[in-house]
Amino acid sequence: MTADLSPADARAAILSRIADAARAAGRDPADVTLVAVSKQQPSDRVAAILAAGQRVFGENRVQEALARWEGQKTPALTLRLIGPLQTNKVRDAVRLFDAIDVLDREKLAEALADEAQKAGRSPEILVQINTGEEPQKSGLIPDDADAFIARARGVYGLPVSGLMCIPPADEPPALHFALLAKIAARNGLAALSMGMSDDFETAIRFGATHVRIGSALFGARPQKSQEPA
Repeated sequence: MTADLSPADARAAILSRIADAARAAGRDPADVTLVAVSKQQPSDRVAAILAAGQRVFGENRVQEALARWEGQKTPALTLRLIGPLQTNKVRDAVRLFDAIDVLDREKLAEALADEAQKAGRSPEILVQINTGEEPQKSGLIPDDADAFIARARGVYGLPVSGLMCIPPADEPPALHFALLAKIAARNGLAALSMGMSDDFETAIRFGATHVRIGSALFGARPQKSQEPA
């Protein structure tokens, strides 16, 4: 978000770019959802974007999301978990989030299935793919994706609807978006969460259905000396 734009204008500008990119790719702009990445953003900035009409938000940490949204979450709001999920946080995640976009291992699939049964609700599930096979990042390597998706659906009964990726920072993102789209197509998955502030238009060209926008919408996150665990 540039300094001279209000939150409403910043959101409108992003939505306009999404629509232009979708039309350029021969797609319906309505098929691309803006996910406002509210992680670590001050409450006043999030409130301003909410007041501007934004209703889909992405959070990285379960505890931070609980502190922000518990008590004000309504059916009109959609919360997506876009950061790594520990199994000891699954109960809270299933209770709060409408979508969990970071399924990446069997232990987590089992925990999500168990908790969904107990809670009587099952969030939408996306499988995270580590398209660059980077050791410091979460996600399945592409060669393991097909077998894992089949087990998540067949063994654990999870409602897997799509895939998510974060391309390596030093490689052309188009190669990774194309790979994710290819994996999704052969597994019959419609949702593709890919593309962030610097590359979302490219992601839309390769079929993104959800683009995760933080800094271009909210501005840079304030620096903190320490982050909560």
